[in-house]
Amino acid sequence: MSDRTDVTIPSGDDSLAAWLYRPEGADADVPCVVMAHGFSATREEGLAPYAEAFQAAGLAALVFDYRHFGDSTGEPRQLLDIGRQRADYRAAVGYARGLDGIDGARIALWGSSFSGGHVMSLAQEDPAVAAVVAQAPFTDGLTIVKSAPKLNLLRATADAMRDQAGALLGRPPVLLTAAGDPGTYAVMTAPEALPGFTGIVSPQSKWRNEVAARVMLHIGTENPAGGTGKLAMPLLICACDKDQTTPPAPARKAAERAPRGELKSYPIGHFDIYSSLEARADQVEFLTRHLLDAAGAPAATAKVAPTL
Repeated sequence: MSDRTDVTIPSGDDSLAAWLYRPEGADADVPCVVMAHGFSATREEGLAPYAEAFQAAGLAALVFDYRHFGDSTGEPRQLLDIGRQRADYRAAVGYARGLDGIDGARIALWGSSFSGGHVMSLAQEDPAVAAVVAQAPFTDGLTIVKSAPKLNLLRATADAMRDQAGALLGRPPVLLTAAGDPGTYAVMTAPEALPGFTGIVSPQSKWRNEVAARVMLHIGTENPAGGTGKLAMPLLICACDKDQTTPPAPARKAAERAPRGELKSYPIGHFDIYSSLEARADQVEFLTRHLLDAAGAPAATAKVAPTL
């Protein structure tokens, strides 16, 4: 395991648990990649190998858990609030920009799956972001809703309304199973969903296979990639050709719309990208090219850290 430091980031009235990776031997301020996971997941689920790869290439990485999840604070637990999660990213970016040894002008956003949508949305509001990486990203909520089993969608909507009403009365959340087998009642029921999640969960993870139902009232209206045509910074989208969870077609279109968009495609499923050495190497090359080489720093050798 690479050297990393446990840090705490204030966000609202709560605090985000995070890992800070710094490259060894840096004699100048370095860029930093701000990272968080996707739908219901925590930093323990496959993010460390990517952070280690960035660290080995001369970049810092800041990897955090959202409020209400993992090691971060926030009640009730398992509350997936899109606005709060994006506010957590903003808090992490602000924290990174204020760190000694970090070049605040070279901050990159990194997101995977649901957070792949977050980083594209956030980049549209913060032109100071230097680069964006979105892997297997959630890009268009309407596409996701249309592909969901209709009975599950109806049940989830009813539970979401009940959860939202209960929240106004101070009741505990109505929880939905996040990932289940095909034919069961869960948010994600593609054949890859449950084995994919269980395959990336580490023994020390605090991941729970459930989320507060109220998020289902908002997913269908989310279109985080809709404004990629306005992005001035480089954007790398890593699409999985066999992705059953976040269809790759909208992700490819998002890359095409971005003025400085780049697309990498892999013949793998949604969860396979967490162990993909090829994707990791492509991201290292992209980030070093735009954050190190372009800044006049010595070119870094793209090294890929081993899988944990």
